[in-house]
Amino acid sequence: MNNHNGESVRIGPLGLPGVLGAMPHSSGLVVFAHGSGSSRLSPRNHFVAEALQQERLTTLLFDLLDAHEAEDRDKAFDIELLAGRLEHAMRWAREHPALRALPLGLFGASTGAAAALVAAARRPEQVCAVVSRGGRPDLAGEALTRVRAPTLLIVGGLDEEVLGLNRQAMARMTNNEHRLDIVRGATHLFEEAGALQTVARMARAWFSEHFERAGAAGGAGGPGRG
Repeated sequence: MNNHNGESVRIGPLGLPGVLGAMPHSSGLVVFAHGSGSSRLSPRNHFVAEALQQERLTTLLFDLLDAHEAEDRDKAFDIELLAGRLEHAMRWAREHPALRALPLGLFGASTGAAAALVAAARRPEQVCAVVSRGGRPDLAGEALTRVRAPTLLIVGGLDEEVLGLNRQAMARMTNNEHRLDIVRGATHLFEEAGALQTVARMARAWFSEHFERAGAAGGAGGPGRG
């Protein structure tokens, strides 16, 4: 069954619904982590996913919470729980014949960025790149010091509070390559003309570079790892 330009899949013990955009001759897999109040149907994440697919990157967008959990605000901000759901997706990918050999990256928005960083810290052998869009990496707490995956933080230039929180979080990343890219004139949701296109271009370049490195080195995401 196809949905939003992809195949409908079920992830983890709860069978959380997802959309897999599998590309032929793919050079990597990007798993998306949506923010609180959003879902696998996030139009912004789908926009970025389609841009990544143009670079032969396979994408997976799925609901981090089931319908009942999504109504519980505490669960929507339970970073440890959300990171665990990402780990379920990563395990699912490792068991999928067409995906298991691909380098793997995580793309997180808002609270999903914190979950992505916690998951990356827990599974350094499997995650070879992380991108945060308007994220709250500060919510990852002490896990920031254990993230080894190269991490790109993308923040709108007018999103001043989140920009400050990203700078604080970046200062705690002591064991990885990391960079903060600011989209000038953009607010938190990147609704301004051209802003989301800029985010997609930055993310595409980051994943492509680090997936290529991982493939050349036989590193994270290769066969038999994780």
